[in-house]
Amino acid sequence: MSPAEILRVKCAQGERHGPLWYLTVTLGPGRTTGGIIAADQVDQVRGCIENYHQWKEHLEKISEINRELLRRQREQQRKRQRGGKR
Repeated sequence: MSPAEILRVKCAQGERHGPLWYLTVTLGPGRTTGGIIAADQVDQVRGCIENYHQWKEHLEKISEINRELLRRQREQQRKRQRGGKR
């Protein structure tokens, strides 16, 4: 059930319920999971999501540094193979 469908749920008397918070997590290509978040947990979940985004940003920076180090290492190896070592 998507979040939009959850928000349209009505009880037998026709009253709307909500708002409801729904967290969806992508586990990989074609794989998602999720669930309803209690209203008193929304701020905590938002904080966890923000922590995840910061962690991912730092990991991307580390990966960028590693790629640059590998590029420089390959460049030095090519120079040595060509006799460029002095």
